[in-house]
Amino acid sequence: MPPDESHSIRLLHIDASARTGISGRDRHGSHTRRLSQRFIERWLEARPMDVVTYRDVGSAPPKPVSEDWIAAAFCPPDCRKEAQQAVLAESDQLTAELVAADLIVIGAPMYNFGLPAQLKAWIDNIVRVGVTFGFDRSRSGEPYWPMLPLGKRLVILTARGDFGYDHGGRLAGMNLVEAGLKIPMAYIGLHDTNTVAIEYDEFADGRLMASIAAAEVAVDHLVGRLLASDPAGN
Repeated sequence: MPPDESHSIRLLHIDASARTGISGRDRHGSHTRRLSQRFIERWLEARPMDVVTYRDVGSAPPKPVSEDWIAAAFCPPDCRKEAQQAVLAESDQLTAELVAADLIVIGAPMYNFGLPAQLKAWIDNIVRVGVTFGFDRSRSGEPYWPMLPLGKRLVILTARGDFGYDHGGRLAGMNLVEAGLKIPMAYIGLHDTNTVAIEYDEFADGRLMASIAAAEVAVDHLVGRLLASDPAGN
């Protein structure tokens, strides 16, 4: 698809690996950083006018939700004290980045079957009552509703030590990474999701090399498919 310079796409690129290096380049580097970097590079090769916001929660994790955070978040905005506004300042920034993005690309390694704590902290900061989801106990029917603008897309780029975590695989029921991202993101209004995974990391043999190669091809194909459609998901 030829670049449409009249409309730039806003991408939010998040890395969550505790490893700061990139596999294939750095010793003991991260596979998810490898895939997320490849995705962004391929995207910008086709659409260099697009804007990327980068957030490395792996090396600079958001503060976890605290009692003060909860009190501030559930306090009506016009009643918040200055200290409460300060408590929510980081969450406000993270939420603003998410709301502004058309495409969210997350490098999410599997740690003990689930998400890294750093990425879970990001999720807890962006699932905000009155900001990304609404709640009204007096509302008929469902008292909760999503508030994210329509048309966003999520790309999950993950890596696993074992194999067989995809749908129908031997360990599919233990794959809490995709559920841990898809469920809260759908809850706030983001339903369009694609996933690419590297497996066999703990085996460190030819199967890992083949999985990396297949994942890189899958990333390239995914970029191509998204670009061939409306990149903003409209």
